[in-house]
Amino acid sequence: MLDLIKPSLARFAVSQHPEPPQHLGRRYDTSGNFLIEPGNTVVSHLVKGSESEKAVIAVRERMLAMPDASRLAFTPVSSLHMTLFQGIIEYRRRASFWPDDVPLDTSIDDMTRLYVDRLQDFEGCGPFNVKVVDVTPAGLTVAGASEYDERILRAWRDALAVPFGYRHPDHDTYVFHITLAYVIERFPDDRLAAWQELLDDCLAFIQREAPVIALNPPAFCSFADMKHFEELVVLD
Repeated sequence: MLDLIKPSLARFAVSQHPEPPQHLGRRYDTSGNFLIEPGNTVVSHLVKGSESEKAVIAVRERMLAMPDASRLAFTPVSSLHMTLFQGIIEYRRRASFWPDDVPLDTSIDDMTRLYVDRLQDFEGCGPFNVKVVDVTPAGLTVAGASEYDERILRAWRDALAVPFGYRHPDHDTYVFHITLAYVIERFPDDRLAAWQELLDDCLAFIQREAPVIALNPPAFCSFADMKHFEELVVLD
């Protein structure tokens, strides 16, 4: 069937893994409820009330209006952010995702306190701007608004790897994003064209209405689930 549809739609279809999504049953359930999965992270929240936040929310609402939106678990508007550097998380206690100098059985709360201490004298790499480069059922793929901004984003990740004590396998190739939803169930093939049309329209809309996404300064945050990210240390 994929050879009968346009290449971009074929890529969209292939990107929907036939196996259950990796976070289903651990991060969220089949009803779209988010489960307890404590950890910490460095994110830049969307600037409340900004025109770009309004554009992102409009994209989210258009996705929610789709008749099969129940196949997605949507995160709350209040949690919208761009992840800059992935911290540790309860169900990811292994090499490359945990500092080598800290026991793997250290509690999440203790790890968060440790990082709060380590980040007190942290010097960031300066401000940056991001733009949306793609829209998927999961949300917005973003990148530096210019080559300079992209270098700054990567410099932040390199700098943060020092206090965090690890570099993920995708450290240098990490795709920046603003999550809007998690996939609960694969879309049927006969719905792919409608979703691709929506996503293409949303991409054109947000690139027109919000060529730059307004973000708050990066902040080290703790979380119990994907519904709220509590800012503990602002890294500006």
